[in-house]
Formats: sequence, structure tokens, C-alpha cells
Amino acid sequence: MEIVIIVIAVVLALAVIGVLGNYLVSGSRARRQVPPPAEPTAPQVEERPAGGTSTATLAPEAPPVEAPTAPSVPTAPPVPTAPPLEVPEPTAGRLVRLRGRLARSNSAVGKGLLSLLSRDKLDEETWEEIEDLLLTSDIGVAPTQELVERLRTRVRVLGSRTPDELRNLLREELLTLIGPDTDRTVRSLRAEGEGPAVVMVVGVNGVGKTTTTGKLARVLVADGRTVVLGAADTFRAAAADQLQTWGERVGATTVRGPEGADPASVAFDAVKQAKENGVDTALIDTAGRLHTKVGLMDELGKVKRVVEKHGPVDEVLLVLDATTGQNGMVQARVFREVVDITGIVLTKLDGTAKGGIVVAVQRELGVPVKLVGLGEGADDLAPFEPGAFVDALIGQ
Repeated sequence: MEIVIIVIAVVLALAVIGVLGNYLVSGSRARRQVPPPAEPTAPQVEERPAGGTSTATLAPEAPPVEAPTAPSVPTAPPVPTAPPLEVPEPTAGRLVRLRGRLARSNSAVGKGLLSLLSRDKLDEETWEEIEDLLLTSDIGVAPTQELVERLRTRVRVLGSRTPDELRNLLREELLTLIGPDTDRTVRSLRAEGEGPAVVMVVGVNGVGKTTTTGKLARVLVADGRTVVLGAADTFRAAAADQLQTWGERVGATTVRGPEGADPASVAFDAVKQAKENGVDTALIDTAGRLHTKVGLMDELGKVKRVVEKHGPVDEVLLVLDATTGQNGMVQARVFREVVDITGIVLTKLDGTAKGGIVVAVQRELGVPVKLVGLGEGADDLAPFEPGAFVDALIGQ
């Protein structure tokens, strides 16, 4: 009996040892075969209590890493480039090229004269009509009477009057009245070593004086002159700005002062700079003087006197609006008393102006018309040519 109990105990002990050995062996194998945990790629799901809903929560993304940038280097502002200089139109023959504009406003006078002179009978009534037509063309009383008398004499001698003969007759007499041999040169150049020629431009407000000064600078440059502009119209800042713009277009320096500066001082400095730089011409734009203001006219005389400390003034050009007709004669007389006018510039001769004003102003001042304005273009200021003017007047 005891032997049986011992055998059963040994069998149970062996069974227990075998189970424990298998357990230890399987645990070791399991530990060796477990793979490393994988990176989570799918959204993680948050479990909510029963009755709730499940939502997927995305894992926060890491902020992008920016590459370091080089420090910015400040760039220099662009250097402004000067606009290209303009090449003014040659002055020779300008009036011939612009004759059509002149003819539009003045050919009626010439055609009217030719029509009256072509009548079969030239009685006193016809001659009175011719005289009236000349007076309405702004020629003036004395020149009109002179022209009518010469025409009457020549028609009487001529006898027969073909259209060509009358046209040539009228052309010759008008040319004689205007003065074909008068020196109309703008004195803009002195002999070498004598310094710059000084040209003053004067006139009342509204005649286009500053614009004319700028256009005159183009005329001088086109003729091969070097120019310094003096902006002595210091009462209007816009006048100095305008003149400087005209100068920059053709490479001319503009001397100016602050608004309200002494005009005589600005004019003096302009001539001084022209002298120091060896420039041919100092072109001075003065203020638009009201001819009824005695004080302002006296100031214009002061400008001329101060400029003359450098030397004589070579030209004093009076700018007149041709459309004012005989009213311009009042202005001309007052300016003549203050400064010695040497030449006339007639502007707006392409508009409603009457061509006879050329004769009238020359007779009034005893100085020639040297330049005429025939449009708004930069090169529409032309040296006055009597032949081309008369041809435009009679429509030839």
C-alpha cells in the first residue's frame, strides 16, 4: 500500500515538472518573436461612452522648417536719365512752310483788293472801298492813304489791268510799304571775346511772352547758338517753371530765383553765368508788365539798367498779340518810352489777326517786325520774311 502511494506521488511530481518546463519554454519563444511597435499612421479614434459618437482626431503636424534666408541688401534707387534733346526745325524758310496758316486769316484782304482793282471803272466810290478795306486790315490811317495814292497813280499809268498785272502791282506796293530791305536779324551773337549777346523780351500779360521766349531759344539753337535763359518773371513761379522746361528741351540752362525775388538780380546773374561759361546769348524773360502801372514799367527800366552793368543790351524785343489790332499800338508806345525797343514779335498771327498790323506797328515804333508766331507748335515761331508774308496776304 505504501508503495502505491509513493508511485502516485512520483508521477504527479513529474507531471508538474513537465507543465512548468513547457510554460517556461513557450514564454521565452514569445518574447523573441514580438515585433517592435509600428509608427501610428492612421488617425487615432477616441472612444466615447455608450450613447455618444466617435470622432477621429488627427495628430498635429509639425510646423514646416524654413530654410534660412540671406539678409537683404538695399538696392540703390535708379538714376533718372535726362530726356533726349530735341532738334529744332531749321529757321530758314520757316515762314514759307507756315504760309498756309497765315493765308487762312489774311487772304481775304488781298482777294478783296484784287477784286476791287479789277473793276472796269475805278471811280471815287471804288477807291473809297479800297481805302476802307485797308483800314479794316489794321494797316493804319497814314499807311492806308499812302498806299491808295500810289495805287491810283500806278493804275492810271498802267492803263490796261490784267489779273496778273494787278497782282504784281499790288505785291510790289505792299512790299514797299512793309520794307523789304529792312534788317530783321535778331542780334544774338557778338564778336569773339566780347561776351554774350543780351536779348531782353518784354510785353504785357497775356500776349504769350514766356512761351515766345522759349520758342526764341529754339530759334537761336537751330541757328547754332548756345543759350542761357534768365527767368526774370519772378512774380509767377509757373513762368520760371515753364521757361525751364523750354530750356531743358534744347539743352539751355535756366537761371532763376525764388518766387518774388528781385527781377533785376536774376537777370544780372543770368548774364553773368552766360559770360563765365562762354555762352553766345543770354535771353532774359521779364515779367508781364501791365502798361498802365507806372511802378512796374519803372522796374522794367531798372532791369535793363542793371543788366547793362555787364555791357550793352543787344536786343529788346517787344511781344505783341496781333489780334489786339490798333490797341497794341498803345502798349507799343508806352514800352518805347521805358526801354529802347529794337524789334517786334507778333504772336497769334494765324488766328483772327489782320495782316496790316505788321505795317502799323513798324510805322508806329520805327523798328521792324523780326519774328511772327503762326501756331501753337514748338517750332511755329518764324523769322519774318516780307516776300512770303505778302504772297500769303494776296493769296499768291
